[in-house]
Amino acid sequence: MLIRAATPLDWAAIWPFWQRIVAAGQTYSYDPDPTEDEARDLWMLAPPGRTVVAVDDEGSVQGTAKMHPNHGGPGAHVATASFMVDPRCGGAGVGRALGQDALAWARSAGYRAMQFNAVVETNVAAVRLWRSLGFEVLATVPEAFQHPVHGFVGLHIMHRQL
Repeated sequence: MLIRAATPLDWAAIWPFWQRIVAAGQTYSYDPDPTEDEARDLWMLAPPGRTVVAVDDEGSVQGTAKMHPNHGGPGAHVATASFMVDPRCGGAGVGRALGQDALAWARSAGYRAMQFNAVVETNVAAVRLWRSLGFEVLATVPEAFQHPVHGFVGLHIMHRQL
């Protein structure tokens, strides 16, 4: 698997699974029905942000991540990132590879930490992955996410020093 910078041509492969994941409403607090242009603007970042894709040996996009400063000004030394793996590729290590790439990028860019502001507590696979990569749950905001199956659930704030 190769992690590389996303290009505008990659959007055609990202959009179908991005749209399905967001519309499911189980892991992201994005508008569940954005236009394609809105979604592309949200995901495909310009510097200092970075958007990447994970591709297999044939060049097929299996997942994507975007990373950027968590806040501006005096908080710009902490990075954040978001990840989406094509559900057809789940369990194949795509999320782990994207997470490791994001951490390496943040370190090399001089960030001091990485923070995820809103990891849905019922997304147990993601929570397990981030914990295995050294993140800890700093707090859980109770009932901050309306899950379509579980009702109101918490959002974890997860953090890792670099």
